[in-house]
Formats: sequence, C-alpha cells, structure tokens
Amino acid sequence: MTTYVDSAPTSRPRAAWGAVFSMALCVATLIASEFMPVSLLTPISADLGITDGQAGQAISVSGMFAVVSSLFAARLTRHMDRRQVILGFSALLVASGALVAFAPDYLWLMVGRALLGLAIGGFWGMSTSIVMRLVPTEDVPRGLAMLNAGNAVAATVSAPLGSYLGDIIGWRGAFFFVVPLAVLAFVWQWIALPSLPSRATDSTGNVFRLLRHRPVALGMASITLLFMGQFGLFTYLRPFLEGVTGVSVPGLSTILLIMGLSGVAGTWMISHALRTRLFSVLIAIPLVMAAIAVALVALGTLALPVALLLLLWGIFATAAPVGWGAWLARTLPRDAEAGGGLQVALIQFAITVGAAGGGLLFDRAGWWAPFLFAAVLLCGSSILAYATFRASSGSAS
Repeated sequence: MTTYVDSAPTSRPRAAWGAVFSMALCVATLIASEFMPVSLLTPISADLGITDGQAGQAISVSGMFAVVSSLFAARLTRHMDRRQVILGFSALLVASGALVAFAPDYLWLMVGRALLGLAIGGFWGMSTSIVMRLVPTEDVPRGLAMLNAGNAVAATVSAPLGSYLGDIIGWRGAFFFVVPLAVLAFVWQWIALPSLPSRATDSTGNVFRLLRHRPVALGMASITLLFMGQFGLFTYLRPFLEGVTGVSVPGLSTILLIMGLSGVAGTWMISHALRTRLFSVLIAIPLVMAAIAVALVALGTLALPVALLLLLWGIFATAAPVGWGAWLARTLPRDAEAGGGLQVALIQFAITVGAAGGGLLFDRAGWWAPFLFAAVLLCGSSILAYATFRASSGSAS
C-alpha cells in the first residue's frame, strides 16, 4: 500500500528563489484581478447596460471555473512540462485582463472572467507541487509563505485600488492596470522557472481517489470547515464595522489595511513554526480564530478592541493556508498536484457555502449570528485537525 504520510522524495534541486518570487507576483496579480470587480460593479453595469446583479456574476463565474480548473488541470496536462503549464496559466491571466478591459458586451466580459477562473484554479492547484520542486524540503513552508504574502497584499489592496483607479481612468482602465503586471509575471517566470518535466503517475489529477486515505479525508474536511468559518464571518465585516462598531469609511479602510498587513506578517511568522510544530499550528489556528469571533460578538461596539481583534484575525486567517499547504507537501509528496487541485476546489466551495450561510443568518437572525456560526465551524476544523494528526500518526507507525 502507498504511504501517504511523511514520505517525501529524497532529492531536491538547489533553491530557485527567483522562480518562487515570480510565482508570488503572479499570485498577487491573480487575486487582485479576482476581487477587482467588488468595487466596480456600478460603473460596469452602467457602461454595458446590465444590472448590478449581472455584473456581480463576474465574480461568481471566475470562482466556478476555478473549481473546474483545480479539479482537472493536473490530469489534462499530466504529460506536459510543468514550466509550460504554469506559463500557460500566466498567459491566460494576460488574455483575461485584456478581454475584460476591452469587452464590448456582457458576453465577452464573462469570457474574460472565465479565463481568469481557469488561471486561478490551475495555478493555485499546482502551486504547492511546483514550490516543492523549486526549493529544498526544509524551505517549502517559507516558499509557500511567499505565495500567501502575495495573496494577502492583493486581497487587501484590490478593492480600494479598483475604486480609486475607476474614478481616475474608468473601470476598463482599472482592469487593464493589471495587464502589465501579468505580462511582467509571465516574462519573469519565462526567465526564472527551470524545466520541470512531468512526473505523471496513474494517480496524477485523479483527485477523488485521495479521499480513500483517512488522513487525507480528515485533513480536507478540516480545511473545508476552516474556510467556511473564515468567510462566514469575513464576508460581513463591513456591515458589522459600520452598523455595530460605528466605524467611519476612512476607519474601515484603515482596519482592512491593517488586517492585510498583519496577514503578511503572519505568513512569515508561521513558516518557522511549521518546520517542527505543524499539527500544533493546524489545531491552534482555528481555535484562536473561533475565540476571536466570539470576542467580536461580546466587544462589537468598542472600536479599539475590535481593531485589535481583527489585527489578530488577519495574522491567523492568512497564515492558515500556509499551514495546510505545508501539510499537503508533507502528506502527499508524490500526489501534490492532485492534492492541490482537490484542496483548491474544496476551498472555493467552502468560501461560497460559508458566505451564503453567513448571509442567511445575518439577514434572518442578526449580525451576531454569522460570527457564532463561524466560531462553531472553526472549532469543528480544529477537532478535525486533531483527528488528522492522530490518523497521520497511525499511518506513519
């Protein structure tokens, strides 16, 4: 039987940090492109003659195609050099930005966003396995932290940057702004990425077969609850901060910026702890986040405590994907592409379900309900992380 825990290949190339940085730039550009429409729905709908709801589908369509790409990209490209595959996804990012910026109608806007979804799902699904081949085993958490730092920065600045650029150069100019960054990422990857010949096996891309292994199934379940809980709360921070805490718009922007910057710090801090305390981190992070969620309910009307709690939320919430990326690298060293695709698909699903469930509770029970909903889910994630540890220990013995 194949061993799926702590069974990594012994050989590793010399660290190619330039290639990792080029991937981090691509991640930042992908995430900025994904969330740019949040602050541009009104001008998009006015210019294209569609409703705000139709414009909002520009976000959901990218998520839907990201799920498809994350599940099937590894299998469909299993015989291709991974360098070419990554460059292909980066090229899709460039094409997406140009299509959206020059879209003559709603159909072409959706085509451009669909291409973005394909790039997001494929790139993220393979990112862990690529980093594993670019740096030595002991540096994998550090490499993953670099990618998530790019994610944190882009998620923080994309909406306010889109709003600012939209006022100055229009929504099309705001979308085109990411195209030069995408081109730079593509060229940098072309120069920095070494050849990465396919390591195709019978299981390459066959993501669902991995769930037959108890440690993998438990770990993926923990990841799913983690992201459901995170976005069940995070999606409704703005109405909470404005309606309960009474924060002004400039204060709101400041708090969100602090959350993003603290997230960048969190990705760096966790990369060191993961080398020796992986499961301790995976168990503790959702527990801390659950405690923060409950504290926000109790202290929601007090601006300073809320700001401090959200600073801590940024540190732990942004660090969590780094921890689970390191778990994936350790648990599925020979199936990292299939595992990464499954992980990304479950995360996209979890974000959608968590946000939708939180929204129903927010409307029907009150602002506090999605926060307590998130706390319950996060506690469940911690319990499943502990179960993953126990199952992994049993498999390794």
